[in-house]
Amino acid sequence: MKPDPSKSFLQRIRNELHQMHPTERRLADFVLSFPGELASYTASELARLATVSNATVSRFVQRLGYTNYEEARRHVRSEQTSGAALYRVVSPSDPPEQILGAHLAQAHANIDRSFAAISLQEIDDVAETMLSARRVWIIGFRTSQSFATYLQWQVLQIIENAVSLPYSGQTLAEHVASIEKEDCVIVFGLRRQVRGFPVLLEQIVKTGARTMLVTDDDCERMDAVTWHFRCQTAAAGPLYNHVAVMALTDLLATRVMDFAGAKRRRRLSTIETLHEAMDEI
Repeated sequence: MKPDPSKSFLQRIRNELHQMHPTERRLADFVLSFPGELASYTASELARLATVSNATVSRFVQRLGYTNYEEARRHVRSEQTSGAALYRVVSPSDPPEQILGAHLAQAHANIDRSFAAISLQEIDDVAETMLSARRVWIIGFRTSQSFATYLQWQVLQIIENAVSLPYSGQTLAEHVASIEKEDCVIVFGLRRQVRGFPVLLEQIVKTGARTMLVTDDDCERMDAVTWHFRCQTAAAGPLYNHVAVMALTDLLATRVMDFAGAKRRRRLSTIETLHEAMDEI
């Protein structure tokens, strides 16, 4: 049976779990807890870890639709790069200094490599477009929503017509229908994107609004958008490292503040005065 490219490694296991032999099921339970182990070990090593025979490992991967163990391992390796965090779980038993050093080194590398391909002029162009736009739409789902919300919260002090999407209980079509050519749209499209993301981006581009897209570095560059910033998100642990995305978001918000005119700055001053008068902060 040829592997179904539309099914992930974990989906294949779950689809077959109910009809597996007890020893295959023991192997399946082990792999479901540590799917990344398949990419790290040989068939014999995996059999020993799961306390099953080599023959069980062979039957197991063939049941899932793979020709052999190596084909299954290649599939898992590809999913380690772009799949769920479960594939990238690492051992917490390493020395603390080694764990901390690895995370810090990766964070520095992500920032350096990301900004090697991003110029301040591009960021300034986005900031000035945001300030002159009729309305600024900032969009993100899942992890990306946190960056969209953060950017909207920061620039709202200067740009009162900045909107963060999606709104709870409303469809995106209701908002995309309101986007006009004079608007600026900022879209965070980091892994893992929702299924309808490409269609949404296509509809946004059709509005003619100047659009900034932020993705992971391995996303193919999109010429249809006005700006495409690709950030390194490689990690030393199970979660993607978004320090470069945060740095980009913070710098963009700061440049918006820098370029704001006197009228915009008066709004910021008014907000601070009201904070004191209302004893909110």
